[in-house]
Amino acid sequence: MKHLVLAALLAALVPAPPVAAESAVLELPGFDRMDVPARHRALPLAASLWYPAGRATYRAVIGENALFTGVPAFVGAAVAEGRYPLVLLSHGSGGAMEGLAWLSARLAAQGAIVLAVNHPGTTSGDSSPRRTMRLAPRAADLGAALEAVLGDPQFAPHIDRGRISALGFSLGGTTVLGLAGIRFDAEAFADYCREAGDEAAGCDFLAKGGVRLDALPEAFSADMRDLRVSAAVSVDPGFTHAAVEDSLAGVRVPLLFINLGEEDRWPGVDVGPQGSGLAARVAGARHVAVAPAWHFSFLGLCKDGGAELLRKWEDDPICDDPRGSDRATVHEEIVGIVADFLGLSGAAAK
Repeated sequence: MKHLVLAALLAALVPAPPVAAESAVLELPGFDRMDVPARHRALPLAASLWYPAGRATYRAVIGENALFTGVPAFVGAAVAEGRYPLVLLSHGSGGAMEGLAWLSARLAAQGAIVLAVNHPGTTSGDSSPRRTMRLAPRAADLGAALEAVLGDPQFAPHIDRGRISALGFSLGGTTVLGLAGIRFDAEAFADYCREAGDEAAGCDFLAKGGVRLDALPEAFSADMRDLRVSAAVSVDPGFTHAAVEDSLAGVRVPLLFINLGEEDRWPGVDVGPQGSGLAARVAGARHVAVAPAWHFSFLGLCKDGGAELLRKWEDDPICDDPRGSDRATVHEEIVGIVADFLGLSGAAAK
């Protein structure tokens, strides 16, 4: 998605006139940004927070660019009184936290605080095949963000520390599995790509970058478990053909797998019986399919003309959906599944 960063730079947050405190406080989420100190990174991490807003400030549209529609929010609004579950959100390879604004806003409306980060080396415009294989720093990004928000006097009192979950899409789904205790075997993944071929989803990007599958970094196979995470949702995760079998028995948190599509499902992210079969090998894990859909249906709603623009750019067809599929409907179903699994009710704990 090489052009998305250019589109993002062209898009600006355009504030609307202030809204009276009585009007729409419960209709829009609050939104704020934070810089996260990270000892494992050269620079602080960019992070964002979505949450139930207690008072209105001014409206801004988050995540809008040449391709995607944005989501309105009250920027910097006070957090509504009470304590809320916290969801750590991890984007996929070539994505960004604001590309999942649709999900963050909807989970905030369900009564969650959503903490998302941009993972250096795998974001839009800064997505390297070599850095994609460094899973441990991605997991550490989420850990550092969690540490920062738990120490923030504005947000910490509103977080239910017994209900911290992690949700990730694609490479983010892999990252979340690491937080739950699953490790990955470099040799097994190399074998998978040799058999599947350089054109297979999940292997093609690495082949284009000349990644040596016989010399993957130690960070690919590291132990990434975070005991503060009490539940995990993994959407179309990559690398699951390389999951270390011995690590599966160590998963102690509720785990939900979501696959997008049936006949349109990418083999490289399929955790069902026709793919890696990982969902059935983790005791107690749930596995659901959302269809008709495919991998890119998880991204935001595209503007009219978005698909044509991508074809002009000769970029990935991320605005296309399978016949009979409606992306807004797919999003509705996903939110319902996640909210049910995490026990979100829209109400704050006392």
